[in-house]
Amino acid sequence: MILIINSSPRKKSTSYVISVANRILQKNDFETKILKLRQKEINFCKHCDYCLENQECIQKDDMEEINSLLEKSEGIILATPVYTSGINGQLKTMMDRTRSLMARNENALKGKIGAGIAIGGDRMGGQEIALSQIHNFYILNGMIPVSGGTFGANLGSTYWSKDTKENVKKDEEGKKTLVKTINRFMEFLDTYV
Repeated sequence: MILIINSSPRKKSTSYVISVANRILQKNDFETKILKLRQKEINFCKHCDYCLENQECIQKDDMEEINSLLEKSEGIILATPVYTSGINGQLKTMMDRTRSLMARNENALKGKIGAGIAIGGDRMGGQEIALSQIHNFYILNGMIPVSGGTFGANLGSTYWSKDTKENVKKDEEGKKTLVKTINRFMEFLDTYV
C-alpha cells in the first residue's frame, strides 16, 4: 500500500496535485491510501521521553492510527503547501510525533520508498527547501528518498500555485515534475520492495 499524506489545512491545490499522483499510481496497479492531516487530531510532541521508556506516546490522539499506516505502507508520499519557505506546521508536527513509532521499532520505516510534493505560492517560494525537509525525515528513518531525477525534478515534485487551484492546474512544468517523480517512485518500488 502506498500512503499519500496531504498536510494542507485547505482543500484546494495540494488535494488536486495528490489526485493526479493517485491516478498515476492506481493506473499502474498500486494500492493507495490518501490521508488528510486536516481531518486528524495531532497534538504537538512534548519531547517528554515517555515513548522511550514505554514504547508508546503519552498522548492519545490520531497519531496512533497514522503511525500504524506509516508502518504498514510500502511507500510514502508526503505533500505539503509551502509555509515560510518550508513544510507546513501540520506536516512537521506529524513528523515529530513519529518519535513514538521509532521508539517502539526503530526499523519501522527502514527500506520504504519515499517521495515529496511541495506546492508554493511563488515559483521559488521554498519548494526545494520543503522537499529537503521531507528527504531529511526519510533519511533519518532509514527510508530511500526518491526524486524525479535530474533536469527538472531534482528533489521531487514542485508546483507554483500563485495561491489558486486554477493556476496549479495550468502549471505544466509542475505537472512534468510530478510525472517524473511518481514514475521514478514506482520504479524504485518495483526494484526495491
